[in-house]
Amino acid sequence: MRFLDQPDVLAPFVAGNRSRAFGAGLDPFAYERVTDGLRSLYDWPAAFRTEGDRLLSAAEEHTARGRAVSAGAALRGAARWLHFSTLLPHPDRQAMDRAARAADRAMHRALALTEPSAERVEGASFAGWLRRPAGAGASGGTADVAPVGGAVAGGAVAVRGGRVAAGEPVPVVVVVPGLDSAKEEFHAVAGALLARGVAVCSVDGPGQGVMAAVRAPRADFQHVLGEVLDSVAGRPGVDVSRAGVLGLSLGGYYASVSAAYEPRLRAAVAVSGPYRLEWDGLPLFVRDTLAGRCGSVAAAREFAGRVDLTDAAPRVDRPLLVVEGGTDDIPGVTGGTALAAAVRDATLLTVPHGDHLLGNCRPDWLPRTADWLAALLGADA
Repeated sequence: MRFLDQPDVLAPFVAGNRSRAFGAGLDPFAYERVTDGLRSLYDWPAAFRTEGDRLLSAAEEHTARGRAVSAGAALRGAARWLHFSTLLPHPDRQAMDRAARAADRAMHRALALTEPSAERVEGASFAGWLRRPAGAGASGGTADVAPVGGAVAGGAVAVRGGRVAAGEPVPVVVVVPGLDSAKEEFHAVAGALLARGVAVCSVDGPGQGVMAAVRAPRADFQHVLGEVLDSVAGRPGVDVSRAGVLGLSLGGYYASVSAAYEPRLRAAVAVSGPYRLEWDGLPLFVRDTLAGRCGSVAAAREFAGRVDLTDAAPRVDRPLLVVEGGTDDIPGVTGGTALAAAVRDATLLTVPHGDHLLGNCRPDWLPRTADWLAALLGADA
């Protein structure tokens, strides 16, 4: 039986994703309105895409009236809703891919309007955005802006002029999403780091966001992280010798394994990340999602077997912050407490009432996490 076909699965899924949605910045009243209208989880993608399309239309109106700030806010909102339409292991993978690409375009347009110094970073295994704090990076030009619903040639924001703002280059943190998340989800994490003088490179890796349709997840994520750092190196205003990584959910595993093998990292953070996965114990939702992203059940089982930090954890020789929610207990998943115990220079931050991704208690961990990273990476703010 597929996860979507289980009886009485709608209400628990809506409730289980409520704090995640709020933590990602979805309007809570809109979330209740949209999910109250669902009769089946099969209706979830279309309902969330409709809300995203509504915000795209609002952005068109704001743009026509010259209201760049309002258009940018609407586009960020649209990117969130379009991304959330892809959370389910829905059998229509082409529709999921279209929604992921639409979310990517909406975020592109938002950044082009409100942060013209933002740059596209992409390679064979990743795609994302490099954003700099105020006062750092390329400036002095105008970004090429596509229509709200249109594609962007080359997928990049072109910043003309090539001038670099006064001041020394700033450190950079790569933000890595999880199994069914994407770079459009963690605005609050990026904002907290930017506010502390740290550049942020938010990416979709293999199996995530716009990469889900073209690359299967890979457990040796350190190679992807290395490609990201190679792409960022040499860009104006960014100091890759002061690089960190922050991963969330499965991204926490990706951050940890990267910290074990990528020497350019100074620090790493794993939020709700697994230490090890046991396929037979995983919930049906996770197994179906992995099978869809990996291409088959057999490939998903093989991938899950490789998500194991037993060998990698003792190799981590830089500071690691492990953030855990006290109520986060997913069957088949060994959590971060084991990781913190296995790493020499690890700090465990547990929020007793926190859930998975700790969207229900962001003030209890995000400021401390951002301060920890900024201090270790030598940010001035």
